Amino acid sequence: MSTLPPTLVLGASLAYLLALFGVAYWADRRAAAGRSVIGNAWVYTLSLGVYCTAWTYFGSVGRAAQGGVWFLPIYLGPTLAMTLAWLVLRKMVRIARQYRITSIADFIASRYGKSRMLAGAVTLIALIGVVPYVALQLKAVASGYALLTGQPPGGAHFDGTLLVALVLAGFTIAFGTRHLDTTERHEGLVAAIAAESVVKLLAFLAVGAFVTWGLFGGVGDLFQRVTADPAIARMLQGDPARPFAFDQWFTLLLLAGLSVLLLPRQFQVMVVENVDEGHIRRAAWAFPAYLLLINLFVLPIAAGGLLHLGVGAHAESFVLSLPLAAGLPWLALAAFIGGLSAATGMVIVEAIAVSTMVCNDLVLPGLLHSRRLAGRDLSRLLLAVRRGVIVALLLLGWFYFRIAGEAYALVSIGLISFAAVAQFAPALLGGMYWKGGTRAGALAGLGAGAALWAYTLMLPSIAKSGWLFGTWGDDFLRQGLFGSALLRPEALLGLAGLDNLTHALFWSLAVNVALYVGVSLWRPPSGREAAQALLFVDVFERNPRERVFWRGRVQVADLVALVGRFLGPARAAAALQAPPGAELADPQLVHRAETLLAGAIGSASARVMVASVAEEERLEVADVMRIVEEASELRQLNEQLKSLDQLKDDFMSSVTHELRTPLTSIRALAELMVEDADMPAPQRQQFLAIVVGETERLSRLVNQVLDMAKIEAGHAEWRNADVDLAVLIRQAAQTVQEMLRERGAELVLDLPDHVPLLRADPDRLTQVLLNLLSNAGKFVPREGGRIGVRLRCDAAGAAVEVQDNGPGVPAAQRALIFEKFRQGGPASQRPQGTGLGLPISRQIVEHFGGRMELRPDTGQGACFVFTLPWPVIPEPAPTGAAAANAGDKT
Repeated sequence: MSTLPPTLVLGASLAYLLALFGVAYWADRRAAAGRSVIGNAWVYTLSLGVYCTAWTYFGSVGRAAQGGVWFLPIYLGPTLAMTLAWLVLRKMVRIARQYRITSIADFIASRYGKSRMLAGAVTLIALIGVVPYVALQLKAVASGYALLTGQPPGGAHFDGTLLVALVLAGFTIAFGTRHLDTTERHEGLVAAIAAESVVKLLAFLAVGAFVTWGLFGGVGDLFQRVTADPAIARMLQGDPARPFAFDQWFTLLLLAGLSVLLLPRQFQVMVVENVDEGHIRRAAWAFPAYLLLINLFVLPIAAGGLLHLGVGAHAESFVLSLPLAAGLPWLALAAFIGGLSAATGMVIVEAIAVSTMVCNDLVLPGLLHSRRLAGRDLSRLLLAVRRGVIVALLLLGWFYFRIAGEAYALVSIGLISFAAVAQFAPALLGGMYWKGGTRAGALAGLGAGAALWAYTLMLPSIAKSGWLFGTWGDDFLRQGLFGSALLRPEALLGLAGLDNLTHALFWSLAVNVALYVGVSLWRPPSGREAAQALLFVDVFERNPRERVFWRGRVQVADLVALVGRFLGPARAAAALQAPPGAELADPQLVHRAETLLAGAIGSASARVMVASVAEEERLEVADVMRIVEEASELRQLNEQLKSLDQLKDDFMSSVTHELRTPLTSIRALAELMVEDADMPAPQRQQFLAIVVGETERLSRLVNQVLDMAKIEAGHAEWRNADVDLAVLIRQAAQTVQEMLRERGAELVLDLPDHVPLLRADPDRLTQVLLNLLSNAGKFVPREGGRIGVRLRCDAAGAAVEVQDNGPGVPAAQRALIFEKFRQGGPASQRPQGTGLGLPISRQIVEHFGGRMELRPDTGQGACFVFTLPWPVIPEPAPTGAAAANAGDKT
């Protein structure tokens, strides 16, 4: 097998890392010029490819060589998870953007009252899970280097893996910790990660294509040879005598689906670095497509390696060893660069995410208690802390790699890390959709889940590697803690028959969820927890400006000085501008200051810092609900004001339109008569008749508008008298009789002989009747039109029905005809009118305690009905003996 000179491999690696520097620098320059690179959905999607690490590049081939399709769940899990991206991921992005959340620890802590203890717990779990994962990446690079050069990467005077770790630390510091506010986008970093996703994909596809069509005659030839070799076929297809392990398959799917959201690096690129929620729509299908492409040749490479190099060959190195064995060192070098790309992408983003969490949630709380730092500008110090954490993390990963050696396979380390971050799922997902989750429940569930993860998975892995006090580790595995069989870590409480990963995930997540729900139900949330629950769960339903859950007193100057310690005095003064002359900050300004600080030091620490300068009142749950009700009432009032403003605009627009039409006609005819002094008398009379008609129409419109305004304002004049409704109906019928005769319509009255008297304004009721009759006359057909008026009386009052045989009112317009300037009927048959008649008529009827409505459509035209109650007659005062008896009773 041919090898490459170490200088060539190291030189190519450094050249590639320098190229990444160039991409990041170019993207930052474009962002400074206002031409963002990451504002593109494809760049966002490619940045999610950081999920595919050295585990994908080398470990998937090794797993496929051992179990065939068993590498698939690690990629099917994220594919299934992305089907819910628009529901879950978009909500995470919206919450993080509105409240300037900087990490997954910050997200969980902020949801539960901005708890510093919870943020610290999440950070510790993430850190424990990430260090082995960083070592995995460095191990992959070191193994690849050793294979390419034919010598180990470490030596007495030089260690190439250490150099890679330090270079990656420099890159991460240069493009990931330039500003303290971690909610500011890392434009250059994201662009470099997207470029890395392209590089590793192309390199892997190149190796896969070479193996499939270079070493073999295509996919058919390759797998025909596999089936011809029983030993290899058994490895790739599994043992047919054993049932399919559905529990393991489900465990891997669940782990991978959760990890694509909960790994610190995934949260960083998917949530914190997202610049547009709309990008999630494309990522929901394009990211699974990327996973499909990068795994397209996993099985062919695994099968080709087993056939070409033998069953005993190191399967995780097939991506490099196959090109080398075929005498193509340049392809092997390209594949190594692809693997380096997969490793560096993960390390860089993970280092940024973890450094933010460690700085904000572990280091900063101690710094804030230091009297020596009181009042000082901490921005440079915190940046230095983050940079130091990045270097320390990569050195820890390198140290872990040097000590662990070959104790862990790539896949084993990856799955242990996946199981660790899966413990975040109940608190994070539950907190996004359940308002009852509490800080105590989240702490109990997370603590117990992490402890069981360590006991049932992490410690057994260490024991199997021989690091756990020699024989004591073997006894711990076989006999359990204190020699109790019920405490065996891989058969806890007698649960046997599961593989170690499924067993550990079952116990850790089951207890985690049970405690999270049980403890949350046992004790109600505090006021601050309830407030944060509303902000998170209802993030899409309310404007964040309406939801400020803070009560107390604080000086504006103190707030500005506090924020200036972390973001600089100039930026703090510009961002926290109070009304002129205001000394005390209102809740909105306090919320703004706390949100700004959250972007720099995390929500939990920001909460503590604001409390240090403010006289804050304790919020109870009742206070939170009262604030919510006040905000809801205010929102309703604002909506009503907007609605009234819109109605005013519609009213003015409609009135202007209706006034303009007759005025235009009058002006045009008048100009014609002025310009033509010799106009024939008959034509002049015709024009004058039209002008008179238009002026009458104009007068009606003005009178109706004034009438409506007076009625709505309560200034209308009402001349009430005793009214015989049957007499009014006959009078109205006589008034419209000529108009109906011209249209060939028949008017039929159905009136009782005797009608009790009503107490109302006869002129107003006549106005209602004339409006209903004239409306009906406009819509009945020219021939065979029929209008029926029916009066019925009962104990409650009188009811008048006006039924026509016209086209009726379309279903879509039935709810609109009583609105101002709205008319019913088909648009093609709609006559001229102001659209004020029915609204005025309804107002008149309702003034007298009645109702007006349009009866349901029966297919026989429109039927309008209005009812009026009988007057209430007061009982006569008792007189004489009756009065005396009444007096005795009192």
